[in-house]
Amino acid sequence: MTTDSTRPSHDDPGLQPERTDLAWNRTMLSMMASAGVFLRWLPQHGWFAGCLIATATITTVAIGLGRKRRLQRAIEGIHQGIVQPPAATVTALAASVITLSLLGICAILFNSLAV
Repeated sequence: MTTDSTRPSHDDPGLQPERTDLAWNRTMLSMMASAGVFLRWLPQHGWFAGCLIATATITTVAIGLGRKRRLQRAIEGIHQGIVQPPAATVTALAASVITLSLLGICAILFNSLAV
C-alpha cells in the first residue's frame, strides 16, 4: 500500500481531523440540499428565492475552499499538542444559517399574507 506523501499525517488513533473534515463535508452537503429546496421556490418567490440560493451556494463554496486549511491546522495542532477551533469559520457559518432561516421564514410568512 502506498501512502500519499502530499497528505499530512498525524499520530491520532481516533482520526479526529478526518472525522472533523467529514463533518464539514456533511455541512456542505446540507447547504447544497438547502439550495436545492430553494430552487423549488423560484417560480413562486422569484428573486427572493434567488438570494436564498446564492447565500447557500456561497456558504457551500466557502466551506469547500477552507477544507484543506482546516485539516492542515488540525493536524498541526495535534503535533503541537493544542488545537485551536476555527472560531471565525463557525461564526460565519452560524450567521449564514441564521440568515437563511430568517429569510426562509419571511418568504413563507409573506407568501401566506399575500394569499
